[in-house]
Amino acid sequence: MGDERKAVPLSGWLILDKPRGLGSTQGVSAVKRMLRQHGYAKTKVGHGGTLDPLAEGVLPIALGEATKLAGRMLDASKIYVFTLRFGQQTDTLDTEGAVVATSDVRPTRDAVMAVLPRFTGAIAQVPPAYSALKLDGQRAYARARAGERVELTPRSVTIHALSLLPDAPGRDEVTLEAHVSKGTYIRSLARDIAQALGTCAHVTYLRRIKAGPFHEQQAISLDNLEEVAKGAGLEHLLLPLEAGLDDIPALALDQASAQAVRQGRVLSGMPQSSGLYLAKLGAAPVALMEISDGTAKVVRGFNLPDVAEQEREYHVGDRRKEAGNHCRERP
Repeated sequence: MGDERKAVPLSGWLILDKPRGLGSTQGVSAVKRMLRQHGYAKTKVGHGGTLDPLAEGVLPIALGEATKLAGRMLDASKIYVFTLRFGQQTDTLDTEGAVVATSDVRPTRDAVMAVLPRFTGAIAQVPPAYSALKLDGQRAYARARAGERVELTPRSVTIHALSLLPDAPGRDEVTLEAHVSKGTYIRSLARDIAQALGTCAHVTYLRRIKAGPFHEQQAISLDNLEEVAKGAGLEHLLLPLEAGLDDIPALALDQASAQAVRQGRVLSGMPQSSGLYLAKLGAAPVALMEISDGTAKVVRGFNLPDVAEQEREYHVGDRRKEAGNHCRERP
């Protein structure tokens, strides 16, 4: 991409394949550093769903106007693959913690499969003591690390699907795939499944393979991201802003209505059914709009250069048309 294009901040999604050991905010910082080092315009960068440092996999990175959609991505469902090792439970419920319980019970695969329906659908789940939830204004993990007894209240989450994956022979470990709602802790799910089987366990492997509409086939490692940044340019990996809204129907606007929407004005007399829409001018997103009883209101507006350019052309065309009319009106 030429220097002229690099002067315009990027907007869209980079899907990072986050490695184990890297925090989500570190992933955001790495993308910011690449943009800076390779001469891109200053761009706002955020992420669409935290992954613990010990977890790996799909981390949507929002750039520019896509950061306005990061909150929606946090609310999206996720799919994880994770491995439970039976026989030991740690205080962190993963490989980082100290062992707090042991058991000689090693459940069979049939026993594991039989218990999974109990953890499918809406369930109550107690988050791990080592979590980022706040308790009396302080992070739970900070209290736990300080040696305090942390007691968190159960919360309702939804397990949309839970299945047992093929494993190598042996009864010490099993690997599961879980499609879960916002707020679900896989470490807690593993703890509760083990307890239901009359044993204890901790998570040894955790990978997110899907976050909202984004899946692991779209993800790229940091090393490969750096190589692309040096060569073809990051814009060649960028998914459009609307890729994070694949479940939202489009609402086509003309130039006049697009201008009104960008000014935050309400559109009335809309024939569409009530609900959330992605308003677009041609192929360019203009705003997220909520239609209720024929009235469309802006939920979140987007300030994309393509839309602004189309509007400039529209106004130039209007002025030329008006000038032509004045010429024809002369005696």
